Amino acid sequence: MPRSGLVLEITESVMIDASTVTDQVLFDLRRLGVKMVVDDFGTGFSALGYLRRHPVTGVKIDRSFVDGLGTDAEDEEIVRAVVAMSTALKLTVVAEGVETATQQDVLSTLGVTVGQGHLWSAPVSAEEFTERWLALAVLPEATQDAAGSS
Repeated sequence: MPRSGLVLEITESVMIDASTVTDQVLFDLRRLGVKMVVDDFGTGFSALGYLRRHPVTGVKIDRSFVDGLGTDAEDEEIVRAVVAMSTALKLTVVAEGVETATQQDVLSTLGVTVGQGHLWSAPVSAEEFTERWLALAVLPEATQDAAGSS
C-alpha cells in the first residue's frame, strides 16, 4: 500500500494533549505522505487553531451529528458548518456512522463525499478485511505472480 493510502485517525483530545515529541512524529508522518484525520470532530473542545497547527488532512464528523440527518435541522446545520469550515481549510470531510440512504443523501447534498458506516458494511475482522481488500485490489503482475506461487 502506498503511504498516501494510509489514514491515521487522531481524536481531538489526543491532539490537544499532544506533546512536542508527538507533534514532531505527526509532522514526520505527514511528510512521508500519511494522511491524518481528526476523529470525533465536534465532540471535544473543537479548538479550530489545532487544525492549523497540526498536520491534519481531514476531519471525521462524529456519528452523533450524522444520526439526526434527515430528521433534525440542528444536526444538518452543524454538518453544514463543519463542511464549510473544512472546505475553506482544504480538509477532507468524512462522515462516521452512516446507516441510512437518507443520511447519505443529505451528506451528499452538503458536499460530504466520504463516509463509513453500516450502510456499506458492518465492522469486519482484520482477516475478512484483508480478504475483501485483496479481492478488490488490482495488483501489479509481479505481485500477482508472487502471490500465486507456492
